[in-house]
Amino acid sequence: MPRSMTGYGVADGPLNGGHVQAELRTVNHRHLNLSVKLPAGLQELEGDLRHRLRDRLERGHVALTVRWLQEPTRDAVVGVNADRARGLVEALKALQTTLDLPGYIDVGLIARQQDVISVTAGGGAPIDREALFGIVDRAVDDVVAMRDQEGAALGAALSGLLSALRDALGRIEAQAPSRLERERDRLRGNVQALLNGQVADEARLAQEIALLADKLDVSEEVTRLRAHFTACVRSLESPEAAGRRLAFLGQEMLREINTIGSKANDATIAHEVIAMKGTVEKFREQVENVE
Repeated sequence: MPRSMTGYGVADGPLNGGHVQAELRTVNHRHLNLSVKLPAGLQELEGDLRHRLRDRLERGHVALTVRWLQEPTRDAVVGVNADRARGLVEALKALQTTLDLPGYIDVGLIARQQDVISVTAGGGAPIDREALFGIVDRAVDDVVAMRDQEGAALGAALSGLLSALRDALGRIEAQAPSRLERERDRLRGNVQALLNGQVADEARLAQEIALLADKLDVSEEVTRLRAHFTACVRSLESPEAAGRRLAFLGQEMLREINTIGSKANDATIAHEVIAMKGTVEKFREQVENVE
């Protein structure tokens, strides 16, 4: 069953005397693109969290945000990065002078800047890694459940589009023989008209008809299309991520349909080809969100 790349999950729990929340959002992307935002005191675990996300999710833009709902207060250690604060003051003063800006720089403004004030959970005690990982894992579980649910809907939609393509291809197959017969009769009529009653060279005429039939024959394209349909069904039924494979098959289906259209020389087949191209485009649009 395919899995969507769109998902949302959130979980929270106690951590080192405080309370932390993990929020996870995923949307479609060609590859796995991870964004991890952690508060001060937890940033050392970014690498481990990225590794855990890679183990569970194969594709998509994945944004994990961890925030303190209640910062640790028991034996918490507050740190001040004086060098960064000093650099910020100097930079702001230089900007104020350059742009001739009014106002003054106060401690509240500087303290609100990133990495000036830091709080170390539990008075410098080691972070409870397993507790944090468990909270993030529960958020990932929510995301996976949502992606599976949306994936089931995507699979049903894609199966319906494949069914429509099969039906259209069947109508083209049914129409193809009569098209060849019409072209054969047209060629014979044109030759007879040009000869003005004289006897035609049947061997040469048969050769020309055979060449025309070969030029208009779409049996190879039909066979390849049916093989692509089968491959799509197998991909949709596979437990593995199938998005890239389905995207490739959608491209190849469009190629075969375009070839059939170039050989059509028949209004009915041409109309079917136009409809099939629209259906394949819908298929490819839906596949863009399959993991």
